[in-house]
Amino acid sequence: MRETQISAPIVHSTFNTERYEYLIITVEPGDSIKAARQRLGEHAEYGKWELSRTVILYGGRRRYWLRRRIMKVVKTTQFI
Repeated sequence: MRETQISAPIVHSTFNTERYEYLIITVEPGDSIKAARQRLGEHAEYGKWELSRTVILYGGRRRYWLRRRIMKVVKTTQFI
């Protein structure tokens, strides 16, 4: 299994102000589907990821896109 993390570019739109980062998990045909499901569950439970897209490619390779919202932290105090 291979994992790749991608930060999405900022989209300036009046309707879509959400910004997400993506994690792509690629499962080779010889890898265990049970292990892949377990890893997806761990990412969802502990890393706050949600499944966005699933693709089964020719040859048996599977690719899963997970996403989570990027939350900006704003300072509320000023130290002088």
